[in-house]
Amino acid sequence: MTELYAEVNGIKICYEIHGEGEPLILVHGWGASKDGWFTQVGALSKYFKVIIFDNRGAGKSSKPNYPYTMDMYADDINGLLEYLNIEKTHLLGESLGGMIALNFILKYPRRVNKFIIINTFPGFPNEQGPEMYSQGKIAYSEELKKDPLHAFLKSAKASYSREFFKKMQEDPKKKFFGLWSVEDLVNIDLANPSTPEDNNNAASAVKGHNVTGRLHEIKSETLLICGEKDRIATLSVQTNIHEQIPNSVFKVIKDARHGVSKEKAPEVNETIIDFLKK
Repeated sequence: MTELYAEVNGIKICYEIHGEGEPLILVHGWGASKDGWFTQVGALSKYFKVIIFDNRGAGKSSKPNYPYTMDMYADDINGLLEYLNIEKTHLLGESLGGMIALNFILKYPRRVNKFIIINTFPGFPNEQGPEMYSQGKIAYSEELKKDPLHAFLKSAKASYSREFFKKMQEDPKKKFFGLWSVEDLVNIDLANPSTPEDNNNAASAVKGHNVTGRLHEIKSETLLICGEKDRIATLSVQTNIHEQIPNSVFKVIKDARHGVSKEKAPEVNETIIDFLKK
């Protein structure tokens, strides 16, 4: 699929469109890019017009070097919708993408049809968490230059269940579900690695993210997807979000962690399709 660029808020946003039907925008996580959605795009684009894009500071979008805010991320999505002449869309965000999606729906509620968040946070008690995560991403980018496979597996260990991770280690070429291999994910990370500045700028937005007291304002039908054993965005955090959003349903994916959209791709995709088509 051809990569396209939209002039949005003084920067260029790189995006792709797959399929036809009701629009569905996917918002990726920290240190990732739109290319990481390839485990979802094939299934979802059979039913929807799937729009994937690189956040500012990621992938092939502009990477302005100043501290970002959640408002900037939300305004970028709004600008992309305006550029594409889309009045209303389904919206899905994962991890950092879920935080961005939460800020977007609270700022632009009329632009969201159905709403999906995967393994995300409503806010943080202090700045230490985002800062530590940022430093980890910076270290990963440096290690990736020296030994890509080792760096990826070291970084990914906490995001996959023990048994699944063992299979990833044993055969990096193995195509899980006929969709992806460890080598595929390594190559995506190598294509457009984030810089220390990119990570620090993203961290600034995460430090300012706190919608805990506003979740009750979300009126769109909402689906929360959570990896049962996620050590990052824990089950208790996801349960709390579900309890605060009035019109929400909660899907816990068993034996999965933060990388649930990869480890349980077929189940996640089916859950999303069922929710959107209901």
